[in-house]
Amino acid sequence: MKLVTVLMLVAFPLYCYAGSGCQLLEDVVEKTITAELSPAEYVEAVQEFIPDEATEKAAIQLKQCYLKQSNETLNDFRTMMNSMYNSAYCALF
Repeated sequence: MKLVTVLMLVAFPLYCYAGSGCQLLEDVVEKTITAELSPAEYVEAVQEFIPDEATEKAAIQLKQCYLKQSNETLNDFRTMMNSMYNSAYCALF
């Protein structure tokens, strides 16, 4: 399961790097860490990235992992992601 999570998180930046713009990545990450979004709503929101049932199950499990975290942890993760988006390395894209 951890491998699936890592692969999903790696795939989003590659998709962003392919030329669609990083706003897409930021939107998906925000939907992932938003506690108000249920797993079913999350799957619906990221449906374009879900080609089959196995990926859908992995997305539901990924969302469940974030729902189990405290608000403090989610805010820390959000801060870390914003730091990455605003870094000198991301500015090139």
